[in-house]
Amino acid sequence: MRDVTFAEDASKIRTGSAPRAMATLRNLAIGLIRQAGWANIAAAADHYRSHPMDATTFLKITC
Repeated sequence: MRDVTFAEDASKIRTGSAPRAMATLRNLAIGLIRQAGWANIAAAADHYRSHPMDATTFLKITC
């Protein structure tokens, strides 16, 4: 899922602890998307890319 939705294999991050950190962030994003009630992770990622204020509202972050 991470590879298809977040293009993990195409990532240029390959050294040190950065790959593990990015995998952790991707897993966090997937978990938050599921917690928000989305069944389709790709559709949710597209939605939140297009409507970032929806994500900040869900996370209770003020800008």
